[in-house]
Amino acid sequence: MLPLFGILEFDPSWVGSWTQRSLRGWRSKPGYELFSIVVFGSIVNEGYLNSVSEEEEFCIYNRNPNACSYGVTVGVLAFLTCLLYLALDVYFPQISSVKDRKKAVLSDIGVSAFWAFLWFVGFCFLANQWQVSKPKDNPLNEGTDAARAAIAFSFFSIFTWSLTAALAVRRFKDLSFQEEYSTLFPTSAQP
Repeated sequence: MLPLFGILEFDPSWVGSWTQRSLRGWRSKPGYELFSIVVFGSIVNEGYLNSVSEEEEFCIYNRNPNACSYGVTVGVLAFLTCLLYLALDVYFPQISSVKDRKKAVLSDIGVSAFWAFLWFVGFCFLANQWQVSKPKDNPLNEGTDAARAAIAFSFFSIFTWSLTAALAVRRFKDLSFQEEYSTLFPTSAQP
């Protein structure tokens, strides 16, 4: 214990255990779900506009309904995927077979890389459609902050899902080491 400001004590070993716990439960952080909620929520709430002269709503991204549909679909499915892998992270310590753990981590690597790619496509698509939007379609600038937020959080999601894939690769390497170790040094029965 180290004295801190003369009142508090600081245990440096806690930092190491906290880092290890935070890497183990890395997906349980609310950022992954939050980013997807911001993307689909902002498009659903303010991504569609009404014109006085038209009866039907149109998408704020260059009047392209595919842009709004893509953002909402990717956001909702990414949120559901986060919940699925959050449940897997809770269940993961109870998986006793190293082969089953490897399968779970390999699926995590593939799914995370796939979502990073989908968020990259979404960012490029939304940014492109926003860039070519005509000012005459939205003269009062309604929903522009929500449209920019969806684009920004699509960009942030690329890095969070890429980080998720990188951490899953690290977890896979740890599992491979455990399997090799147990193959080389099997536990024998004590006489």
